[in-house]
Amino acid sequence: MYRDLSTDKNSYSIEDVARITGLTKRTLRYYEEVGLLPPTDRTESNYRLYSSHDITRLEQIKKLRDLLGFSLAEIRELLQEADGQVRTAHPSNGETHICNDAAYYRVIRLIEQRISELEHMRSTLLTRLKSQEYLQGGNTPY
Repeated sequence: MYRDLSTDKNSYSIEDVARITGLTKRTLRYYEEVGLLPPTDRTESNYRLYSSHDITRLEQIKKLRDLLGFSLAEIRELLQEADGQVRTAHPSNGETHICNDAAYYRVIRLIEQRISELEHMRSTLLTRLKSQEYLQGGNTPY
């Protein structure tokens, strides 16, 4: 699909999106290639055009990847599940949101699982640290 950049104020070039999201242009192309990001619109010159919705989706991908440590395969599965749900427009800003609670519960379960894994890792590291401090005769802050 082609869009005229001069008439669509919500269109962003790949350079704009890279700057806004902190992702590289290569990463943006890759996310489209592997299905994390739907195919973008194109200009008549075949340049990619991104929407505000695309930028929001990329920010979600970054949070799931960087903050929660999800793999790209896990993120793709979550997004595909969410994309299959019925969406509704938010009354104040017109953004679409998933209105089927099942997708939210799935994300919450995955977050809780990740928290549990991180707490276990923390506990293991603290135990090792305390053991080393004990062996060295020092005091631990924990």
